[in-house]
Amino acid sequence: MRRTIRDTLLSARDLLATAGPFILLAGALLAGAYYLLKPAPPRRVVLATASEQGAYATFGKRYREELKRYGIEVVLRTTAGSRENLRLLRDPKEDVQIAFVQGGSSETQRTEEEDDQQSLVSLGSMFYEPVWLFYRIDAAQKVSKNGVLTDLSQMRGMRVNVGARGSGTPGMVNRLLSANLMERDDIVRKNLDLTPSVVALLNGEIDVLAMVSAPESSIVQMLLQTPGIRLYEYRQAEAYARRYRFLNPVTLSRGVVDLSRDVPPRDVELIAATCSLVARDDLHPALIQLFVQAASRIHGSGGWISRAGQFPTGLNTEFPLARDAERYYRTGPPLLQRYLPFWVANVIDRMWVALFSIIAVLIPLARVLPPLYNFRIRSRIFRWYRDLRLIEDDMGQKSVPVQELLAKLEKLDAKVEHVSVPLSYTDELYSLRGHIAMVRERLRSA
Repeated sequence: MRRTIRDTLLSARDLLATAGPFILLAGALLAGAYYLLKPAPPRRVVLATASEQGAYATFGKRYREELKRYGIEVVLRTTAGSRENLRLLRDPKEDVQIAFVQGGSSETQRTEEEDDQQSLVSLGSMFYEPVWLFYRIDAAQKVSKNGVLTDLSQMRGMRVNVGARGSGTPGMVNRLLSANLMERDDIVRKNLDLTPSVVALLNGEIDVLAMVSAPESSIVQMLLQTPGIRLYEYRQAEAYARRYRFLNPVTLSRGVVDLSRDVPPRDVELIAATCSLVARDDLHPALIQLFVQAASRIHGSGGWISRAGQFPTGLNTEFPLARDAERYYRTGPPLLQRYLPFWVANVIDRMWVALFSIIAVLIPLARVLPPLYNFRIRSRIFRWYRDLRLIEDDMGQKSVPVQELLAKLEKLDAKVEHVSVPLSYTDELYSLRGHIAMVRERLRSA
């Protein structure tokens, strides 16, 4: 048993010694490819949202939980809103890598700042953001007997909160006013943050509250059910959508807010922008894949104003669509990710070209291994033939006494007896010992 174990260990040692340089070379090539291609994404990413009470923050928390399953930490950055998010994305000194951006915000910034948009890419449109105009009924009764505003021009002279500076709402309100031939000074403008503006509306300090947000916002849901507060209905929703390409006509269906109380009591026509996830163009492709897949789970089930499966989508994006996001919308998740853990599938997906190149280099080299292994094992036997040949030469020249040659031969035989080789090479070992015995007989008969 001991000899069997020793032979096995020796065989494994020979195999390792032969294949060792090949394994080291393969490992070095793989390590170099891994270092250059960087297939593994960073473990931390900063996502810019908006107000903590808004829909962006609500969705940001869901993205954080989704990516946490893959070991990715999503740090949420509270901001004033969409326009500030774009500014943070474009500023190389900031650590924001991805952000929610309201439709139309990029056009405003391109006009005012003339920024290059090519440094940013879109991960797709995620959900609708209606342009909500909540107004006090008592304020509307001053211009309408029934307290219902039917035209934006009726807001002249009213106190209107157009949103905090840095959000996308002020620019949106300016467009709506311009479309109705109104100037900025035709209303008393306020730029309160979201929560203070709601308090001001409820206390009668402002007459109209403008906000751009998804219906999932808790503030939207609260205002829709607050007595004395009414939602403005866009009776020309289709016309607004034709005028501004980033707007869409949508419908808040009757009873969708509260079926038991029939809120709203009828279908309400609204206009809505689409919110996109926008990232820097150097965001790791694996992170883009994770965010788009998370978006499908978060936004794909539909809601108050969108159908199931309508979002996320690669349509209606104001920035170039990221290549990995486009691939997802076209073919779904990568094939390997459907059957393998994300990290394994991602490494293979990002490195398959390098892997095939390395294999193409190593295959010719691998052909050298069997001859090398064969030479290493056989050399353990053949090197003793040199000593046997010297003894035979001395015997022919008769320069050394026969007894001395026999002593050398016995030492040689004793050493060969301890030589261990794999079973497949045993015949050559026995051949050597047979040749030793043949020389011994010649010496004894000399």
